[in-house]
Amino acid sequence: MYIVSLNYVKPLEDVEKYLEAHVAFLDKYYESGNFIASGRKNPRTGGIILCNAESEDELNTILAEDPFSRNAIAEYEVTEFFPSKFAEGFEAFVEQKIS
Repeated sequence: MYIVSLNYVKPLEDVEKYLEAHVAFLDKYYESGNFIASGRKNPRTGGIILCNAESEDELNTILAEDPFSRNAIAEYEVTEFFPSKFAEGFEAFVEQKIS
């Protein structure tokens, strides 16, 4: 599982130009089951995506489709983590068995 932190590198007016396409990108990967949660940072300097991908290569392939990436609107910081404790219901998102 990965936490993806997007940091805008362009002004918000540029972000707004690609926001609709970015939301369509998010919708695609919610439908595929890769994205679990996402949202804006406060203050609005970027966003966060919680992603379930099989590998960093798969994640990078996904992120390369983001209009924010293709148009150099945001940079991405990726942190891989392995959930070992989580709220009831979240186990559906955990790929590995917790021992």
